[in-house]
Amino acid sequence: MELDGERVIRTIGADHVALREQVLAELRRRIVDGEYREGERLTELRLADDFGVSRNPVREALRVVEAEGFVQILPRRGAVVATLDETAVRDLFAVREQLETLAAGLAAERATPAGIAALRALVDEAATATAAKDFDRVAELNSEFHRTVIELSANRWLLSMSAAMYHHVHWVFRAGAAQRAPHSSEEHVRLIDAIEAGDPEAAAEAARSHVEAAAKAALGS
Repeated sequence: MELDGERVIRTIGADHVALREQVLAELRRRIVDGEYREGERLTELRLADDFGVSRNPVREALRVVEAEGFVQILPRRGAVVATLDETAVRDLFAVREQLETLAAGLAAERATPAGIAALRALVDEAATATAAKDFDRVAELNSEFHRTVIELSANRWLLSMSAAMYHHVHWVFRAGAAQRAPHSSEEHVRLIDAIEAGDPEAAAEAARSHVEAAAKAALGS
């Protein structure tokens, strides 16, 4: 193919990867946002119809979300949306506490004024979404807030290790977003204040308190 006198090579493989990633992102989003509910059966044919694609990218996406823990393959039922049981939630928050307290302490040492401003903008946007009862958006902003704190830690290992986890954080938060959102916002402000003050110990403690409150809300205790 020619474009402005230059030859552009377009490969079938590149298109295939793009389609696979689009299907994966949409499948994950529908599970996280509750469009596909816990225990709901997800056949390749049904998903292919839902997404308007062939079964091949659906099959590949199902393998990924199974590995991520969003889907289980059950005998005689096939793929079903996984259930957020108590053990899975406790394990998630145990890891969150370790990663987020470390990230918060590092962010207090390394965050730039622009990074802190970005955190405050996310809190403001979340408040607007909460007032509008747009809890899908609140959940997205919650995950973005925590990813931003980790980015401000400037620790590439934390960023790499936490990437997959925040899909599950989003999933858990979305389930109780209507009740949790106002409290979460207040806790986020306290965390930002500690980061802006350049106080690693206070930031780590604010992060720990936030994760503990979120765990308590998610577990109903």
